[in-house]
Amino acid sequence: MASLRVSISILVLYLSTFILNSVLSLSKCSTYLPENHRALFIFGDSLFDTGNNDYINATTFLQANYPPYGETFFNYPTGRFSDGRIIPDFIAEYAKLPLIPPYLHPGYHDEHIYGVNFASAGAGALVETNQGLVIDLTTQANHFTEVSKQIRQKLGDVEAKQLLSRAVYLFSIGGNDYGTHFITNSNSAVVLPYPQQQFVDFVIGNITAVIKGIYNDGGRKFGFVNVGPLNCFPLLRRLVNGTTISACQEEAASALARLHNNAFPKMLQKLEKQLEGFRYSITDFYNALIEVMTNSSNYGFIEGNEACCGGGAYRGDYSCGGKRGIEEYELCNNVNEYVFFDSLHPTERAAEHFAKIMWNGNRDVEPYNLKHLFHYGWDESIFDTYYGSSMGDFEMS
Repeated sequence: MASLRVSISILVLYLSTFILNSVLSLSKCSTYLPENHRALFIFGDSLFDTGNNDYINATTFLQANYPPYGETFFNYPTGRFSDGRIIPDFIAEYAKLPLIPPYLHPGYHDEHIYGVNFASAGAGALVETNQGLVIDLTTQANHFTEVSKQIRQKLGDVEAKQLLSRAVYLFSIGGNDYGTHFITNSNSAVVLPYPQQQFVDFVIGNITAVIKGIYNDGGRKFGFVNVGPLNCFPLLRRLVNGTTISACQEEAASALARLHNNAFPKMLQKLEKQLEGFRYSITDFYNALIEVMTNSSNYGFIEGNEACCGGGAYRGDYSCGGKRGIEEYELCNNVNEYVFFDSLHPTERAAEHFAKIMWNGNRDVEPYNLKHLFHYGWDESIFDTYYGSSMGDFEMS
């Protein structure tokens, strides 16, 4: 009997160990992830920030956590520089993902399998851009490295590699590196820290380093918007008194943006040749915004030049919400009629317009749109075969 009890005890111990190991194994297996799972990791500035700046030592100039921000979709301010949702929110929706939360949100304890938003309003590719008040791009990339480690610990190396390689990494960066120098000065008074081409090279060099770092952590699919026509935003347009779209494009900040936008795709083309499996989508936000400002009625807008919220010429004094040194501001009656919500950022409806271009575009997007990056894996033959046909035949579902 004693030997039988010993045998039973050993069997129970063995079974317990087997069950425990099975549970641990299951926690790291592919059944943990939804079928055909894709994640979305977001980097950049206020165009993409969903609230990270609520949790850092930023000024109210770089925060949107007070009314009337968030007044439409959320009915409360979320930290988004919009009356409602912003571009990454719509991209997540099109990819059948939940809203991607800000990295610093204290209530977010998920395993990050759907992605994370690292963007910070006012951030640039250069550390010195609004230094001390924002999360610069390099620091955002460091946060991603920490998240990728957590994903590996949760899923194991094999499944983590699959998640990270299938994910899309979305960027809006560079505008603050250039535009910050013009916001408080007229163009004639601005002295840039470097000669123009060298300045652009530094900015693009930092973005390149971050892309390579994410690639080394497992990222393969990258989406970008280029730098917008800076002097055409109501804030800078007010400062230089640009009265027409063509005039605001000729000002110094817009010219610097074009210099960046000419060089940036060339860098991405080089990376595509250097990095195996690297694929990208770049949206011409500069010209897409000019188009909707110039021909706003063609896209269902009434006002393409003046902001919905603010004061002064073009409502461009950046007083929206009354927390940035100017207490009084005006607010439009119908935000859906406007391209700009405040003097630097699009309305929710305009954000949706740009997100659709990024997702499904074949004119302002190259070489792939975001829908293709999300829906296809890294079988080279799939890309080569499909892109032999017209991108215009691929409609948004």
